Amino acid sequence: MRIGELAARAGATPRQVRFYEARGLITSTRGSNNYRDYSETTLARVQQIRELLKAGLSTQLILAIVPCLESPRDPIIFEGVTPETVAALERERDKLTERIDVLTRNRDAVANYLNDLRRHAR
Repeated sequence: MRIGELAARAGATPRQVRFYEARGLITSTRGSNNYRDYSETTLARVQQIRELLKAGLSTQLILAIVPCLESPRDPIIFEGVTPETVAALERERDKLTERIDVLTRNRDAVANYLNDLRRHAR
């Protein structure tokens, strides 16, 4: 698929798709017309990248975990992973856990409020 279709289906812009490709997060092939061509699996990858960016991860950290975005392999072996990368991922994991806790509390508060509204409306 061409960049415009990929971007539209992934909820991104063509500029973002080109940025992800420039960062090494996705790849494309080039047709005889030199247009970028993306596979269907790239769509899922772009969606994952967008979710990870929304969660606060940097493109550098996302690049470090790209192998984990594939289907699980046994055993998973990562050559060249630095202690700094591991520490950064641990910090991101901890931040995500905190955000999940806050979101869970907020969701529960909204649900309780809705239940109270419904009871009051009866």
